[in-house]
Amino acid sequence: MLESWELSVGALLEAMAQTVLTVQTRGQGLYEFTRDVLSWVQGQGVQDGLLTLFIRHTSASLLIQENADPEVQTDLRSYFHRLVPPTTDPSMGYLTHTYEGPDDMPAHIKAAMMPVSLSLPVRGGQPVLGTWQGIYVFEHRDAPHQRQVALHLAQG
Repeated sequence: MLESWELSVGALLEAMAQTVLTVQTRGQGLYEFTRDVLSWVQGQGVQDGLLTLFIRHTSASLLIQENADPEVQTDLRSYFHRLVPPTTDPSMGYLTHTYEGPDDMPAHIKAAMMPVSLSLPVRGGQPVLGTWQGIYVFEHRDAPHQRQVALHLAQG
């Protein structure tokens, strides 16, 4: 019985792959990294399965968003800046976590409002995305950062 279980665990481990991608940001905005994800998934040889992405930060988010018109990214950034302005804005005077800069606590709020993980089906060796969909890190801080996104691919 034990030998059968060991074979099953071995097969299960072979059906999974993980990596971490680093996305360099230059301040608040959306940074597409779809090509990096597609390249990694295609290199795994998995035809059908499930891809999970997780950003390892509390002041940035992950989004699937339109990648055809850059005005979409501009409008999203403007909308969230208006919704959650910096702590120097009088409307944000109730916040107490301000010692890491006027953009820090608003970044945490934005990250709490948006996804930090995504799940995508994989079919035919690539993530299933719509024609105009791209995978983005949404950076909520003003300064440049290196954001780490963990990828986990499970064969289905």
